[in-house]
Order: sequence, then structure tokens, then C-alpha cells
Amino acid sequence: MPAIDSTRLMMELRSLAAEAQRSPSLGGIGQPAGAGAAGAPDFAALLKDSLNQVNNMQQSAADLGTAFEQGAPGVDITRVMVEAQKATLAFRAMTEVRNRLVSAYQEVMNMTV
Repeated sequence: MPAIDSTRLMMELRSLAAEAQRSPSLGGIGQPAGAGAAGAPDFAALLKDSLNQVNNMQQSAADLGTAFEQGAPGVDITRVMVEAQKATLAFRAMTEVRNRLVSAYQEVMNMTV
């Protein structure tokens, strides 16, 4: 099994982060998806897009794993594991966002007016 090059992996992650910042699904920097007429971001649309992206990553990783198990040519274990880890990391990040949102909601609800 070939060793995973950590430098290459970090470069790929940085590349993905840069791509996410200028992604058309997010409308580019300063213009999130679903921005209203006043330029206010549509939080619900942004959250839904993020959930769909995480779901797509998980499905893609599962499909790749199934292809590897069935012996599909051109699918190696390294690629399967990297995609699975990306999907896991994206899911953990989304879970943390959810936890922070719930915490903020609870804090707002406990405020006295």
C-alpha cells in the first residue's frame, strides 16, 4: 500500500478551501447564495446548500467504497479512504455548526427582555 503524502494532502485541502470560498454555489465572496434584493444573505438557502454538499460527499464516498469492494478498475484504497475522511470531516463540521446554532438559540431564548 502506498504511503500517503501529507504535503500533497495538505495542498489538496487548501485547494478545496480556496475553491469553496469562490464557489458559485455560495455566490462568490461577499454574495452568498440566495442573497435578497437588499443584499442580505438567505441563511436558510446557505444552510440547505451546505447540507446537500455534505450529503453528496457522503454518497460519493459510499459509492466509491462499493466500487472498490466490487473490484472496479482504477479505484484504489487510498482514494477511497481519503474520500471517506473528507466526508467524515464535512459531517463533523456540519454537526459542530448545528451544535453552535442550537447553543445560540438557547442563549437567545434565555435572554430577558
